[in-house]
Amino acid sequence: MRAVIQRVSQAEVAIDGETVGKIGKGFMILLGVHQEDTKEDADYLVRKISTLRVFEDDEGKMNLGLKDVGGSILSISQFTLHADTKKGKRPSFVKAARPETAIPLYEYFNEGLLNADLTVETGKFGADMAVSLINDGPVTILFDTRDK
Repeated sequence: MRAVIQRVSQAEVAIDGETVGKIGKGFMILLGVHQEDTKEDADYLVRKISTLRVFEDDEGKMNLGLKDVGGSILSISQFTLHADTKKGKRPSFVKAARPETAIPLYEYFNEGLLNADLTVETGKFGADMAVSLINDGPVTILFDTRDK
C-alpha cells in the first residue's frame, strides 16, 4: 500500500458537485492498494498514521499527533499511486489491485483508523472525485508498505 499523507488546515472531496467528505485540521490521505497488499499492510499503515507526530507543539517542533490537536482524516482511494512509468508515455496501472481486492482493503484501512479513535471522512471508491485541500506547512509524508 502507498499512502500520501498531507497535513491540512482543511480538505474536502466532492462528487458531481456535492460534498461527500470534509475536514478541518488533520490529514488528507491518498491511499493506493497494490495487487499483493494484505490486511497486515493496512494494519501497519494504521499504526504509523495514527501515531504520526507532524503537528507543532508550543515550541514550534513537530511533536504532536492527530489526537493531540483534535484532527480528522479525509481518506481518498487512488489507484494511480501504483502507476508504472518506466516504459512509454502512458502509465500502466497493472500493479494496482482490482476493485474486488482494493475495496475491502480500503474499507478495512478506514475501519482501522476509526478503531484507533480517529474521525474519518471518505470519498467514494472508483468515483470521479474533486479533491481540494490547503496543505499546512506544506507537510507531505509518503508511506509505502513495500519499504517497511
